[in-house]
Amino acid sequence: MKKLILSGITLTMCMAAHADTVRIYAAASLTNAINEISSLYEKKYPDTKIVTSYAASSTLAKQVEVGAPSDIFFSADQDWMDYLVKKQKVSASQVRNLLVNELVVIAPQDSKVIFKAVPQFNFAQSFNGHLCTGQMESVPVGKYAKQSLIKLHWLGTLNNRIVGTDDVRSALAFVERGECDVGIVYKTDAMISRKVKILGTFPENSHGPISYPVAVTKQGESNKDAQKLIQFITKDHQARIIFEKYGFVLN
Repeated sequence: MKKLILSGITLTMCMAAHADTVRIYAAASLTNAINEISSLYEKKYPDTKIVTSYAASSTLAKQVEVGAPSDIFFSADQDWMDYLVKKQKVSASQVRNLLVNELVVIAPQDSKVIFKAVPQFNFAQSFNGHLCTGQMESVPVGKYAKQSLIKLHWLGTLNNRIVGTDDVRSALAFVERGECDVGIVYKTDAMISRKVKILGTFPENSHGPISYPVAVTKQGESNKDAQKLIQFITKDHQARIIFEKYGFVLN
């Protein structure tokens, strides 16, 4: 019996040693969807181990640029994918625009704040404290937020009241805890939280297209399992259902 147990442990260790690893660098807003898709994929293909890293697309792109081990890059905007193409870390031929999102204003569930996405609305006076969103010069959600605030002529009225966070999930957490009266996040992030409510949606023409391009990196091009996984992410019916469940729209 002891020999059987030992041989079973040895077999398990050998299987683990031969398991193929695929490393996904994905925007923070994709966390729930990619976690569920990864779990589904590993059940279907147990020899493949998926390792995920989530952060702002800007942070992840910089990590890929300096050589961090990565096979798939999934961005929350086109700019940071283009950045890696320019840096020759991703081949342009590998890029596919897969998802679309919306930009919304959120507040804690018990908030009395109202919101209207028209220039005539005095957004700055509609709440007392701070507004949270991603860092406006780098984090995609913050970049989109800045574009919308400029378009609606609101940015200048919010001096010293905007808190820039490292990624969209951090902005969501600030609003959930009541540390910010309002936040600007993606619709998909607002949908996963029971602690916030959506006050309104910014018009599509107030910001650039919120697209999510995905690609195998130059490092990942030689990884057959990465190529197989990205096909699953972009084309499998079950993966598409998961994205839609979390509020993403597929291109």
